[in-house]
Amino acid sequence: MTTSTLAPTTPATTGERVLPPLRIGRHVIDSPVVLAPMAGITNRAFRRLCREAGDAGLAASGLTGESSLYVNEMVTSRALVERTPESMRLIEHDEDERPRSVQLYSVDPATTAAAVRMLVTEDRADHIDLNFGCPVPKVTRKGGGAALPWKRDLFRAIVSAAVTEGAKGDVPVTVKMRKGIDDEHLTYLEAARAAVDEGVAAVALHGRTASQAYSGQADWSAIKLLKETITEVPVLGNGDIWSAEDALAMVEQTGCDGVVVGRGCLGRPWLFADLSAAFAGTEVRVTPTLGEVAATLRRHAELLTDFYAGDELRACRDIRKHIAWYLKGFPAGSTVRNQLALVDSLAALDRLIATMDPSSPWPGAAAEGQRGRAGSSRVVALPENWLASQELDEDQRAQVAAAEQSVADGG
Repeated sequence: MTTSTLAPTTPATTGERVLPPLRIGRHVIDSPVVLAPMAGITNRAFRRLCREAGDAGLAASGLTGESSLYVNEMVTSRALVERTPESMRLIEHDEDERPRSVQLYSVDPATTAAAVRMLVTEDRADHIDLNFGCPVPKVTRKGGGAALPWKRDLFRAIVSAAVTEGAKGDVPVTVKMRKGIDDEHLTYLEAARAAVDEGVAAVALHGRTASQAYSGQADWSAIKLLKETITEVPVLGNGDIWSAEDALAMVEQTGCDGVVVGRGCLGRPWLFADLSAAFAGTEVRVTPTLGEVAATLRRHAELLTDFYAGDELRACRDIRKHIAWYLKGFPAGSTVRNQLALVDSLAALDRLIATMDPSSPWPGAAAEGQRGRAGSSRVVALPENWLASQELDEDQRAQVAAAEQSVADGG
């Protein structure tokens, strides 16, 4: 595997480990870090980039992004069972990517079982994560994502179906959830206990409610309470990890067994090398020059071209959304940024990269902090009368039965 040679701030000397390796069923993840699934982001190309990105000093000490766990973007179980071309592409993994991790979205136990059975019997995954944290309206209004744990029997049945089928191939199942729908409808403690009772191998909590979306601050105290409540399996914390220092602070404040990183790695795939170093007990961090960042951006576009079967235009359209994240804090200039946002070929990308000063140093604080859209709090879109009871009524059962097909069809 090729490892990029980004410049570290200090020699890669390793001190005392902050956390032991993360154990998820039969898998041992040396760096207790998980890439959060992000739609349109965490495809095979981006996951490979995160595994590669680091620096020569870290790599020599065995501290690279390769030692983390990378979960692909969410796939609906219905679409997977129906083998839609896009769902089959989304579950692709590189030959050397291990464990192969797939996240499923589902609102129906039977379809969940069928999807997991397919992944296990066809040897397409080594680990399966269930999504109970998505706050997107088109998901929650169908009773899925962060809305689903409110219906406790349905939640338990979906988790049970996945665990039962996964166990047939020794494929561990984990769950990722939010605190609840809103502050008046919290579900995480009860749902986590139910999931553990059904046999999940780990529980991850994003310290926000669905109504918060990505706004405000993540509630790390909820992660701490969950860790104190759930002692049988690892508890992972998610929310507002923008740097290795944030990850260390979360572990110190909550006692969690590992961290899940989402928006913090946008435009910074080398963050996983930073995290590996931090949890190994060293202060070394990757601080790339503009030239090194541009080379990583170019590598990303190249990997996307391969992911899209040689379609450079599609790959370049995809890379456009990453431009602002990569260049955050750097003096690249508005003209170049605007032109990069319209790039339509690798050759055009190369010409624009050549106009930037490769020696520009890492801008420090200007490049740090929040990435991605935070948005604002909102009323969560839910099926009619969803909050009236934690049990499904007859109409809701019918809604749920049709929901996954609708989501799979793009509705």
